[in-house]
Amino acid sequence: MRVLITGGAGFIGSHLADRFLTEGYRVRILDNLDSRVHPVGAAVYVPEGAEFIRGDVTDRSCLEHALEDVDIVSHQAAYQDYMFDFSKFFHVNTVSTALLYEIAIARHLPIKKIIIASSQAVYGEGQYLCPTHGMVLPPPRNNEQLSRGDWELQCPTCGKGMSPMLLNEQDPNPFNPYGVSKYSEERAALGLGWLHGIPTTILRYSITQGQRQSLYNHYSGICRIFVSRALTNNPLIVYEDGIQTRDFVHVDDVVAANMLVLQRHEADFEAYNVGSGVATTVREYASIVEAKLGRNIHSSVPGQYRLGDNRNSVSSIEKLRGLGWAPKHDLGRILDDFLAWIETIGGIPEQIPDAYGDMRRVGVVLSACAG
Repeated sequence: MRVLITGGAGFIGSHLADRFLTEGYRVRILDNLDSRVHPVGAAVYVPEGAEFIRGDVTDRSCLEHALEDVDIVSHQAAYQDYMFDFSKFFHVNTVSTALLYEIAIARHLPIKKIIIASSQAVYGEGQYLCPTHGMVLPPPRNNEQLSRGDWELQCPTCGKGMSPMLLNEQDPNPFNPYGVSKYSEERAALGLGWLHGIPTTILRYSITQGQRQSLYNHYSGICRIFVSRALTNNPLIVYEDGIQTRDFVHVDDVVAANMLVLQRHEADFEAYNVGSGVATTVREYASIVEAKLGRNIHSSVPGQYRLGDNRNSVSSIEKLRGLGWAPKHDLGRILDDFLAWIETIGGIPEQIPDAYGDMRRVGVVLSACAG
């Protein structure tokens, strides 16, 4: 069978390409080699034996060509950053997915399954437990609150403090443009897939880390940001107070989840979290990086925040466990593998974009008055 992997030269996509080839699939990769991720001269991971098409998922003729004689679609291509180009999120993430189904339906393509790479971002600020009002889906913290250095969430009804819950698949609540575009993508895919009989599964990735993460795209990804700053003797910039929690998952575990839902019919028209289920604070992460590198790394907590960030995001993985999946690699292994890969490529490149400076300049990263 032939699989099309959109974004297949990227981080997760390239690992999926390797796995599909190992499993005996014919692999076709569609990737536009965005210069933010793949600058001129940087390595592009297209495995031997894979067919490569350079093109954009928003280009109809290109996508039509890429879908010829395809049995499986692994739709990994996406756009993510923290800048203010809001329309691009929807154009790349939502419209490309609608176009994919539009072509498949119009041409009566015999696609057996489509797997959509989504994100934990669809949960927005997440799911909280108020001692008085039970589960709450709070609105995001606004600039007025964050500018005071007031980081925690309060119940919008009674104003009391709340406790974060593990994120369950039933309660998305996105607000920022990336999260809304990914949830729109999910709804389009599941709706069109159901109506037209194309089995579709959604995978909501937590923060995926490991070998081959782009060292040039520093708008997201704490692993590449902290490690590259540490190895170039720059301080680790910790937003808010560093007590916010995140959920980290190894790319190999993400690949295993993709392969599992591909084979399981009960996964059709379902959405699954793919994470660790383990909460790690940003300060804890910085300490682990310091311990792994064995050097005195300076962390800075300047009271700054990134508008649109959520406070806590840790996914429940019980639904995917029910299919027999479980993460095999902890955070220590993630960092070991990432550092080993950095060594094999000769260390951190000399020229890395100053994403922190760019975000400061355009007003994405702001300072609290208390900071």
